[in-house]
Amino acid sequence: MTKGTDGPNGFVVVDKPAGWTSHDVVAKARGVLGTRKVGHSGTLDPGATGILVLGVGRGTRLLRFLTALPKTYVADAVLGVETNTLDADGEVTKTHDMSGVTIADVQRVAKAYVGPIEQIPPMVSAIKIDGRRLHELAREGKTVERKPRPVTIHSLDVEAVPGDSGAFRFTTTCSSGTYVRTLAADIAADLGGGAHLRTLRRTAVGSHTEAHAEELEKAPLISLAAGLVDYQSVSLSAEDAARVRHGQRLGGDLLAGDGPWVLLDERGQVAAVHERVEDRIKAAVVVPVG
Repeated sequence: MTKGTDGPNGFVVVDKPAGWTSHDVVAKARGVLGTRKVGHSGTLDPGATGILVLGVGRGTRLLRFLTALPKTYVADAVLGVETNTLDADGEVTKTHDMSGVTIADVQRVAKAYVGPIEQIPPMVSAIKIDGRRLHELAREGKTVERKPRPVTIHSLDVEAVPGDSGAFRFTTTCSSGTYVRTLAADIAADLGGGAHLRTLRRTAVGSHTEAHAEELEKAPLISLAAGLVDYQSVSLSAEDAARVRHGQRLGGDLLAGDGPWVLLDERGQVAAVHERVEDRIKAAVVVPVG
């Protein structure tokens, strides 16, 4: 954690409870942390629980690097019932007799979804089309054409839900931008029916897991470097750190690979994050001393 003259700086790993919007958590955090400079790294639906990483102070400028990390979810999907929100909060729009579907059937179909796939964003998502968020249009009863978007399912494990033959539980690690509700619905559609999510929990954002998450009031403020632990870090001399903070380029071969790179000063504090843009390496964020 760092606290400069501009207030607290860092990240907070929160275990979001059901019933709270991500905006609710941010608003509450502003009061708990005593600063207006709080944002989050990726929306969780009000009914969903689990890890929500908050950026605080200078951490808000680095949130896009947390947003870009793979995320892990555990969800229970109910077979045979579709809703207009793809989860249990919506209205039932269609039912199917899927009593003959076995967990082995679901596992077989799910295998085809591992790797790069394309998803059509649901109408209840927050993306914008022609300046309007889809969920705003959905509340007005409107449906618009959405183009498929590429995502990657890194892993997808399916198991039975104890005592409920009409549902399946799946754990997935996926790229940023994946719609987990759509994943369940698409698997069910391939089985000749439909489904909706009954529960959804985010269990990891990159290396930030449930073991690191706390209720908001108890969650510690961690340093910028700890929040960016998933990225390659490079330790700089005091001279190089000063150059970086003044916008100068690093000499030599300090930055290898594809990046992004977290550049640490002689005290282990983040001086900047650099990234590769086409064939050039440039500063994405510069963090002042303090």
